[in-house]
Amino acid sequence: MNMKRVDVAYTLLLDSSKESILMVRNKRGNSFDYSLPGGAVEEGESIQDGAIREAKEETGLHIEVHNLLSVNEALFEEEGHHCLFFTFYGSIISGDIEVTRPHEIEDVVWMSVQEADKAMPYFPGGISRYIGNQYAIPYVFEGKK
Repeated sequence: MNMKRVDVAYTLLLDSSKESILMVRNKRGNSFDYSLPGGAVEEGESIQDGAIREAKEETGLHIEVHNLLSVNEALFEEEGHHCLFFTFYGSIISGDIEVTRPHEIEDVVWMSVQEADKAMPYFPGGISRYIGNQYAIPYVFEGKK
């Protein structure tokens, strides 16, 4: 089967106490789910820039991203997509939280780390395992060549 490669970039943003994670409540037809701020990287865009843009679009916040927290992979056979999910550690630079895409996002909330563990089953053992992990993966964008 010929599958289209889709890169998706997310950012883990913690509050100053490192006890709450910024999450977006995504609309899914008549249901919803929670995720970190993020989405598909656009053509010609670095993964890092995609994470920054998506966070701004979904939360209204200006952020910066640091090392990678994780790389996940999934094959969505029905859609014909081979997805790589890159999750960065990040920090908020400025701005106020606002829902800027109400057709996609219902709410932007601070969620306890324990709640986030339950809301994001794609992090085996919970995202709490990753917080403060000294083994973060460096991310280096080598530029356009």
